Amino acid sequence: MKSVITTTISAADAAGRFPSSSDLESVQGNIQRADSRLEVAEKLAGNHEAVVKEAGDACFAKYSYLKNSGEAGDSQEKINKCYRDIDHYMRLINYSLAVGGTGPLDEWGIAGSREVYRALNLPTSAYVASFTQTRDRICVPRDMSAQGAVEFAAALDYVINSLS
Repeated sequence: MKSVITTTISAADAAGRFPSSSDLESVQGNIQRADSRLEVAEKLAGNHEAVVKEAGDACFAKYSYLKNSGEAGDSQEKINKCYRDIDHYMRLINYSLAVGGTGPLDEWGIAGSREVYRALNLPTSAYVASFTQTRDRICVPRDMSAQGAVEFAAALDYVINSLS
């Protein structure tokens, strides 16, 4: 699984060199932020159902037409699949926070997802709205520490940008 540490070591190895000082500083910064990432991963794991419901509700509130006949959410089954997809991305965000890199998101969530959504006529903008709402509602210190909020927002931004 790709993380800052494995990426740094792989890049140095591919170049036939030891990691540079800046490589090691990057790894050190990643390790220093580990407590904040793990704090968020723990809180997200403990409250994921509410986070997913709120994100999905925001999606359908912003794009209410999705529940119209012929649209991506025109049946309860399709609505449930939307919430399932949001839950899937939240789990991948959780995994990415735990490993300290985007590997889980890249490998299991982003690669090819836009093409799949297009083929199924699912608007990625609805997912973007869900993750944007989650990012924008983060409250320090109610939800997490300031550094935890930075880490969580960065992971959400990564998903938002990949789907945009």
